[in-house]
Amino acid sequence: FWTLLKTGVDAIGELPPGRWEWPAGIDPEQTHRGSGRCGFLDAGDRFDAPFFRISPAEAEAMDPQQRLLLELSWETLESAGYAPARLANTPTGVFVGASGSDYSRLWDQAGLPIDAPCGTGASMAVLANRISYFFDFHGPSLLIDTACSSSLVAVHQAIEALRAGQAAQALVGGIHLMCHPANAIAYYKSGMLAQDGRCKAFDARADGYGRGEGAGMLLLKPLPAAQADGDPIHAVLRGSACNHGGQAGGLTVPNPRQQSALLRTAWRDAGIAAETLGYIE
Repeated sequence: FWTLLKTGVDAIGELPPGRWEWPAGIDPEQTHRGSGRCGFLDAGDRFDAPFFRISPAEAEAMDPQQRLLLELSWETLESAGYAPARLANTPTGVFVGASGSDYSRLWDQAGLPIDAPCGTGASMAVLANRISYFFDFHGPSLLIDTACSSSLVAVHQAIEALRAGQAAQALVGGIHLMCHPANAIAYYKSGMLAQDGRCKAFDARADGYGRGEGAGMLLLKPLPAAQADGDPIHAVLRGSACNHGGQAGGLTVPNPRQQSALLRTAWRDAGIAAETLGYIE
């Protein structure tokens, strides 16, 4: 993601061959041609199952989001300088933000038989639990689904668990893969999708937002512990907050008043004066 930002690469493209087809009957007048343009990951179906001690049959039934998160968790621990076995049997938490799984829809549509691995393969909870199982982590293991804010709420929950002593460190991240057109159709019919696949919500040129795939993961620890252990520290999260906007202009419409209140709560939690901030997203 950082490389894309630095180099100005346009990651929006057409549906990859073999992913799924945009149904022709949805837009017969072709007035919304950009509906199938999104930010897609390459090779999302590839997975080294034997490395993670998973049989080919079980790997095939697994939501690709589970596969990618396993790979990311290993890479995150490597980046942090930890041999995964070193954290086995420790109170390490796993907090994953995700919103929906298209893979089970795809499985049903293909008419494939429902076997034993399909149960855990389609479970959203297993996005986090499989990581804890593989690495033998004993801290909280949670899937957080709050739609667009899922990964940020996962970070908030991980911080709270670290502060409460429920975990010594925590893997926290988010993921989104698009394997089936159902949600795209629903968002298109709701008028949410930009024609060119690029987010312009709340902009003067606003005509909707663009969908994309991606995943990211961090290893969080209390700062004194990270310093004592000589860990590479990329950033310090000084505070967080979480709320709901309540009633607004619609179920999916932000509530500016409550978003402002949320910022003030986060700043108080972090002990930061608003006038000292240099950037707000």
